[in-house]
Amino acid sequence: MTRTLYRTRIKFCGMTRPGDVRLAGELGVDAVGFVFAEGSPRQVTAMQARQLRLALAPMVGAVALFRDNSAAEVREVVRQVRPSLLQFHGNEDDAFCRAFRLPWMKAVPMGGGEAWDARALQQHWPNAAAFLFDSHGTGGAGGTGHAFDWSRIPTGLHRPFVLAGGITADNVHDAIQATLPWAVDVASGIEVSPGIKDGEKMRRFVAEVRRADCAEMD
Repeated sequence: MTRTLYRTRIKFCGMTRPGDVRLAGELGVDAVGFVFAEGSPRQVTAMQARQLRLALAPMVGAVALFRDNSAAEVREVVRQVRPSLLQFHGNEDDAFCRAFRLPWMKAVPMGGGEAWDARALQQHWPNAAAFLFDSHGTGGAGGTGHAFDWSRIPTGLHRPFVLAGGITADNVHDAIQATLPWAVDVASGIEVSPGIKDGEKMRRFVAEVRRADCAEMD
């Protein structure tokens, strides 16, 4: 992919406070994520996310994150929150993910030493709009704060990919330079505690992403 005039997209995930959602929009973030996965320290209810969505700036997307939630739970979130994108982190198959008639991306666990092949990923989830490579192991949750070996990202993907897992303002520049992702996704890297974002970390993260994009255009 040519990097001429390219802009890496940014998603802030695990939002739990309206002020953090508003600041994300002010900083130019492309999307914010609300977590509905059972047991996550950042989990919110559909009703809570609906209220948080009111703080969303125009043209900023809302992403709903699930991990083996029931179809009824996903439908309720879709009804109340009206996300623009769904994100699946569990054992969901392609038929389940596409049943909700919204664009969706599949998280790929990279923390357990798995070797993923681009063709296999695309055959298993042929309707995924994107793949998200995260540092959790199979069956685990994201938001661990640990990075994985970026060189293990499979080549030959014919759709965008999102880089997640242990990304912070200190390493996102190098991550972008090394992998050329469509987007980067951060949760713990901009927090003081799970779900509680830090304004200065948020600002620094965005600045470092923009610095990486500018370097690619030099």
